[in-house]
Amino acid sequence: METDLYTGVKPPIIVRQTDHSRLTSLALAAPGRDLDVADELLAELERASVVIDDSFPPEVVGLGSTVSYETERGQARTVTLCYPGRADIERSMVSVMTPVGVALLGLSSGQSINWSGRDGHVHRLTVTSVKNIKPSR
Repeated sequence: METDLYTGVKPPIIVRQTDHSRLTSLALAAPGRDLDVADELLAELERASVVIDDSFPPEVVGLGSTVSYETERGQARTVTLCYPGRADIERSMVSVMTPVGVALLGLSSGQSINWSGRDGHVHRLTVTSVKNIKPSR
């Protein structure tokens, strides 16, 4: 089991089967990729419980989820997790290829995780709510 920087154990995470496949390819093949973030994403994907898309729980953060979380300093934030090409900080669209994006992936409401920022500091976040929109068929 992977270890958390402070508590010793990372929380369990769940990832959609489709996201798992696409994100693995993205992390392995991204040109000019940030090796630390790509390696962390691959490690998270390796430890994740992978579920078929139709069984993905609504309270879990996946690509396209809008997630609210609190930082260790008590700051509340709401962002939407997305692929790098859609990232836009002005619209609160956070790439899964960023340290906080990797940290959020697969977490459920109420879970906390410690993560290393690009600044080298360890941060902690706690997911307070997750909103997933079911795609229309």
